[in-house]
Amino acid sequence: MRIGIVFGTRPEIIKVAPVYLKAKEMEKEGIEADFICTGQHREMVDMMKGIFNVEADIDMNIMTANQTLNEVMYKVVRGFEELLKERHYDWIFVQGDTTTAMAAALAAFNRGVKVGHIEAGLRSGDLYDPFPEEMNRRVIDQVSEKMFAPTLRSKDTLLREGFDEERIVVTGNTVIDAQMYVVNHFNLDDVRRKIIEHENYFLVTLHRRENIGQRMRNILRALRKFSENEGIEIVFPVHKNPKVREIVYEELRDCKNAHLIEPVNYVELTALLKDAKFVATDSGGIQEEAPTFGKFVVVCRETTERPELIESGFGLLAGTEEEKVFEALYKAMEFRAGELKNPFGDGHASERILRAILV
Repeated sequence: MRIGIVFGTRPEIIKVAPVYLKAKEMEKEGIEADFICTGQHREMVDMMKGIFNVEADIDMNIMTANQTLNEVMYKVVRGFEELLKERHYDWIFVQGDTTTAMAAALAAFNRGVKVGHIEAGLRSGDLYDPFPEEMNRRVIDQVSEKMFAPTLRSKDTLLREGFDEERIVVTGNTVIDAQMYVVNHFNLDDVRRKIIEHENYFLVTLHRRENIGQRMRNILRALRKFSENEGIEIVFPVHKNPKVREIVYEELRDCKNAHLIEPVNYVELTALLKDAKFVATDSGGIQEEAPTFGKFVVVCRETTERPELIESGFGLLAGTEEEKVFEALYKAMEFRAGELKNPFGDGHASERILRAILV
């Protein structure tokens, strides 16, 4: 059983590295895996490989400055066209909803290679929010032989859309596998103290394309007002996107409570998440990761494709209006996890995914 496991962005490598590591453990069971990097986000991907102690078997290195989504798609399809002529895979695994994942899935499908979609069945219900991720994930599911749904709700979504139940496997989310790897391999308390010594802070990440502009300004003004009112500090790894950085620094540069730091690696982010009071974010991945540590998430978006977070009690969809985000921050301060459990998995998703194709 020869499989190619594809990644091109930071979120993807976090969620597929555990699958690749598990595949290596299962070589005696007949699995041969290639780790395939497109390089869609070059710097962030390279940062992540050292954490999991993995290297790409194949690196397409498509990254160029200011490339459009269509240029990324074209380069990935072209790269896979050549790769699939040279190497004969039984499966190509893609993760989530990036342009890398969508283009690789289509290229594999068009050459008759079975596609496995890790994290299938997520939907926001709005084709343009998040953009282009909502379109990407729908397309990938259409061409997937196996859809690895992270939750029962994701499976139900796929069934309602008419997919054959035999194509769907509920596995949990591989991001929990990644978190368990980091918890077991690093001293997170020491890592966090190198960034900020005390624990009276909340963690912020903002980067989504659809929030850039007035929406992001609204969110930042709410965060600042709350921080100054309550005396709690903001720890904010600022995304490299120049448009994001311009807005963030305009709104928070002179806020004495705001720690605007450079992007952190996954271990550092996990350490900051573990000790934060709560999280305010527009990230999809952090919505899944925060419940592992009992943290509440203020989702600064108009939609979420992870309604399990809201339904479980671990988060609130705050929107992007200043007053609504401000009110949600106070609700986050009141939250107590108690007996609530992470709705996204138990740390064994990677093995379930691989065993599903061995049957």
